[in-house]
Amino acid sequence: MNKFAYGIFTLTLSQLVFAQDEPQDLGIMNIVGTSPIGGNIDADKLPTNVQTVSADQLEKAQTISLADYINRYLGSAHVNEAQNNPLQPDIHYRGFVASPLMGLPQGLSTYVNGVRFNEPFGDTVNWDLIPQGAIDSMALYSSNPVYGLNTLGGAIAVKTKTGFSSPKHQLEVYGGSWDRHSEELTSGWNNGTWGYFIDLNHFEEAGWRDFSPTKADRAFGTLSWRGDKGSLDLTLGGNDNNMRGNGATPIQLLNENRKAIFTHPDQTVTRMFFSELSGSYDLTDNIEVSANTYFRQNRMRTFNGDDSDYGPCEDSSFLCDDGEAVKDVNNNYIMSGSNVLGATRNSSATQMRGKGGTLQTAFTGDLFKHQNNLTVGTSYDVSQIHFASNTELGSLTADRGTVGSGFYVDESKVRLHAGTEMVGVFLTDTFSITDKLAATVAGRYNHIVVDMKDKYINDESGKNLNGNHTFERLNPSAGLTYQLLDNVNVYGNYAESSRAPTPMELSCADPEAPCKLPNSFVADPPLNQVVAKTWEGGVRGNLNKLVDGQWKWNLGFFHAINHDDIIFHRAGELASQGYFSNVGQTRRYGIESGTSIDKQSVLSSIDDWHFSTNYTYLNARYLDGFDIQNPNNTDEIARVNKGDKISSIPEHMFKAAMSVDLWKKVSLGINGQYSGQQFFRGDEANLTKPLSGYWVFNGTAEYKITKNFALFGKVNNIFDVRYNTFGVYGQADEVLGDEYNSGRFVSPGAPRAGWIGVRLSI
Repeated sequence: MNKFAYGIFTLTLSQLVFAQDEPQDLGIMNIVGTSPIGGNIDADKLPTNVQTVSADQLEKAQTISLADYINRYLGSAHVNEAQNNPLQPDIHYRGFVASPLMGLPQGLSTYVNGVRFNEPFGDTVNWDLIPQGAIDSMALYSSNPVYGLNTLGGAIAVKTKTGFSSPKHQLEVYGGSWDRHSEELTSGWNNGTWGYFIDLNHFEEAGWRDFSPTKADRAFGTLSWRGDKGSLDLTLGGNDNNMRGNGATPIQLLNENRKAIFTHPDQTVTRMFFSELSGSYDLTDNIEVSANTYFRQNRMRTFNGDDSDYGPCEDSSFLCDDGEAVKDVNNNYIMSGSNVLGATRNSSATQMRGKGGTLQTAFTGDLFKHQNNLTVGTSYDVSQIHFASNTELGSLTADRGTVGSGFYVDESKVRLHAGTEMVGVFLTDTFSITDKLAATVAGRYNHIVVDMKDKYINDESGKNLNGNHTFERLNPSAGLTYQLLDNVNVYGNYAESSRAPTPMELSCADPEAPCKLPNSFVADPPLNQVVAKTWEGGVRGNLNKLVDGQWKWNLGFFHAINHDDIIFHRAGELASQGYFSNVGQTRRYGIESGTSIDKQSVLSSIDDWHFSTNYTYLNARYLDGFDIQNPNNTDEIARVNKGDKISSIPEHMFKAAMSVDLWKKVSLGINGQYSGQQFFRGDEANLTKPLSGYWVFNGTAEYKITKNFALFGKVNNIFDVRYNTFGVYGQADEVLGDEYNSGRFVSPGAPRAGWIGVRLSI
């Protein structure tokens, strides 16, 4: 299958001429939303940076997910593959992350149709839940308090399709390398009053690394009504995804075999049900009321086969952990033996149910004879969380899989019930002081209650997970925009945003009793909420007259300081064992620039060219010192000093894309990304050599045989570059042998691969 698909794709490329891969408009759209559930404003009047993506751009780019598109085309953003699964990436923007991985300091809020999509247990984001074909648009905002909790670095707001925005029927099928294949059927229709849209998607692959299959089945649809003054949308979605991403592997093992994994399996199963009813009504020509209400349930199961830090006791025949005999869940000491040495089988089950809604009113009338855009609203979100985890002792197989023993460790058994309740009140107002000068003020008050009940207490010291925590804060922002010239806009803004510690972090915050993510939570000390204070400013505009087409550009500066930032401290032999704590201030500042050019008929009347670049310099450092475990010696303490770089964040990012359309039928393009070097996670003290930077180039092609039939294909990593996207420290010698002693684990980037497909539409 791989050789056949790649051969067909190569043959297709040899017969096609240059064409487009790059979306035609990567800049700032004229109209963007003022809040998660809507409102419209000219983007040039917002004193912050906004990047947008449309459904057409996603289709032309041939990316497999929104995260993939963000990684290739949007400024100040990069993706690492800590899980090594295409549907489970970490998205970083300006040094802040939205990730499905527990243990990361989540700093981006995400919304789907105005519903907050960060999971209530750990603020994680599961990017696998929504098929790309159901997305109508996306806007990536820099820090804006209106978007609520976790908007430390920014917010990602996704709008899905309806029968009015996408009134067509389409079938897209492709396949190729790694036995990857995808089938997606979309259908949209409306009669002017009623409409529907539905997306059905199946994605499956064997994975390019050993023991890494993934299967995702997703359905998403909307029933819509449109009237003279109002609208209603009922959205339903669900998925059944089974993903394996075996994560970072000892670098010495990868030097022998790039497909190798350390231990397996690392499996995540997500089953989501999503429902939302949203609507709007025009009270007058200048007043619009909008609202939504939702119910969302996500059931997640994980299974992680790992190595073990348990060993025989020195003075008895029992199994020990740090010199203490280990008890099972029946309160019996566990005898040491080959069946319980070498491996742990960590499993978890998380059921999260959330419901709530938002109500807002937008006023667009003049104020004192000056144009004014005011939006006020309130939101309410409540969730219930049931979390259970177990650790079964076992042994490793020859290929480093695991075999269970039937003995479960008592100290790792967790049964936690948690609830969160969030109330938000927000306001944003843009007032045109003159025709060229506009002022925007915004703010949001957040009130959060986190209640936790430990359902399995079996600790002689009395430690448990019970706790009730309340966090509240008013976050303001203010900024100005000035139309310096007809084609040059200047902006500046100050914003504050916050995030409250999550139930997951609060459950794992005791230095004296480190937990093993994502399974063993042991105590509930308090943590302070994180507050980010961000300054940004810049210029943006166009040079359309010079190219007789579209030439957009932007140049900006940002400076964000997190107060009481929370990080995960490693504590123990395993990379996932540790605790959360506040570490004082951290700073992220940088320069970002971008340009996009769309020019028709450059060499002749048949060729349309497209070109874009994005460059970001990002300086992310700790401003306060603290102690960590030495990554080179887990028995020693290392000191993080003021000025040390934050790990897993590259200092330089550059992206470029060039493409051409011929006869409006044939397109071919190439895009490239550079990600600079970054320190390994766990080396916050910057003691060891960082992960090297890398370049990756990708290409796409499409031939529209008829109006309704297209053949397309793509090649990722054209030059088959060997690169690594993520690094962490661990212990491999006890499993692989004494020669595997570097402690450096990396997640390798995927090798060259190709796919070919067809698209039918009516």
